[in-house]
Amino acid sequence: MRGGTGAPRARLAELVAALSLGVDLGFGQPMEHVLRQCLIALRLADQAGLGEQDRMAVYYTALLVNVGCHADAHEQAKWFGDDIAFKSGKYRDEPGSVRGALATMRLAGAGNPPLRRVRVGFEFAFSGHRDLDGMISQHARLARGLAEQLKLPEPVRDGLGAAHELWDGRGRPGVLKADAIPVAARIAQLAEFMEVAYRVGGVPGATALARGRADRQFDPALAGLLCARSEEIFGGLEAVPAWRTVIEAEPAPAVELSPDQLDRALAAIANIVDLKSPFTLGHSVAVAELAEEAGRRLGRPPEQVQALRRAGFVHGFGRLGVSNSIWDRPGPLSAGEWDRVRRYPYLTERMLHQSAVLAPLGEIAVQHRERLDGSGYPRGLSGGAISRPARVLGAADAYASLREPRPHRPTWPAEDAARQMRAEVRAGRLDGAAVDAVLEAAGHRLPRRREALAGLTAREVEVLILLARGLSTKQIAERLVITPKTARNQVEHVYARIDASSRAAAAMFAVQHGLLPEEKLSETARP
Repeated sequence: MRGGTGAPRARLAELVAALSLGVDLGFGQPMEHVLRQCLIALRLADQAGLGEQDRMAVYYTALLVNVGCHADAHEQAKWFGDDIAFKSGKYRDEPGSVRGALATMRLAGAGNPPLRRVRVGFEFAFSGHRDLDGMISQHARLARGLAEQLKLPEPVRDGLGAAHELWDGRGRPGVLKADAIPVAARIAQLAEFMEVAYRVGGVPGATALARGRADRQFDPALAGLLCARSEEIFGGLEAVPAWRTVIEAEPAPAVELSPDQLDRALAAIANIVDLKSPFTLGHSVAVAELAEEAGRRLGRPPEQVQALRRAGFVHGFGRLGVSNSIWDRPGPLSAGEWDRVRRYPYLTERMLHQSAVLAPLGEIAVQHRERLDGSGYPRGLSGGAISRPARVLGAADAYASLREPRPHRPTWPAEDAARQMRAEVRAGRLDGAAVDAVLEAAGHRLPRRREALAGLTAREVEVLILLARGLSTKQIAERLVITPKTARNQVEHVYARIDASSRAAAAMFAVQHGLLPEEKLSETARP
């Protein structure tokens, strides 16, 4: 669809479908796994005779069902080593089964030396399993929250909120069972597991799994329908172009986005992607603001300034495909781990390239880690091969990264960050004009005002920010020079005030209320 200027209009389905490709990566699945599960869900909905409103709920629930599952990847990596490898095991065992619980226990402490692994295993057995239960419930809340920000209708929100409930009532959070679970959630969950079972074992494998888990995990009527109509549901699935078919299958009327709506949607998705690590909270929005202002100061035309802002929102999407055992590691990375890091801009490009609206942003984003001397990644481009917008985006990302904490170093003070940026110019790695524009914009950056939110005191806001960044209660006490007991009480009070029960939920609250990142452009720097 096109707007009045002849430019392609963004469809919400394209944004959600692009995000789903990152979810695939985060679960260790081949790209388009979620797209195919959406097609299975729609075919099942058609066989069940659902109306258009229910089909809309099925469509977006199937695409977004696991969108919140990377939000506590930091904690998953702490307990299980590689969070992506951990999540990839989701489809091996039945949720809530003894076999699944034992498989989870066997993974505890993976990637650690033997003694450390034993210690982590004991810690997980004592308290970690409760954390895991809370994580699963939180995933559904985050997915529902994103649907609210994207202005999706209530049936979609309800479907996502119940995405991890099970037919027999043993799901998470375990407040719904049987027909009380929205039909969109029941179909989406069945379709998700069927896509993997069909890909691995064909129709016999899928129908055997559906029959085996009917009345426990799956709605028995839907499982029976899938088995009875397996040819209609699975026929030709591997041959259809998944992206195009899913976009064309969006229930009418298609949701088109105005330019402002597109910006808000991209920012919402960027914030949820940045939840993957406590060290990147709010990073993409900060880069977008900085790149936009730098582009304006360089005299770029309005359409380039707009593209820079949007490329800032999307530039980190590919991070979903790299484990937090790498992102959050305080020590040095191996050569193999560096290879995985260097792939993430390429993964971003792959996520965006099938959309006419998003592909140009991917072309900028894929180059944001390239360097003029050829030392960057993913393709080792140099000199004129790196586009002007990518040079600006790269400078904005570099500066914002220095001004944020990382697992291997604290935040760089503003003047030190500026000196480092200029050193990169002298070394021939960053573009001088782009760096000057970014630093000029950054010179108007001020600490965010920590206004009272949800009845929190100024100290409790500090606690919230540290909590969101992944600090333990003990570390918060040390940072604020208070007793562990006082810190524990303040953490509990913060959780109660903001209605959260996990670090990921606290992080999202902090980002949405402008507390992270801790700097923003001053009003005097805006046009």
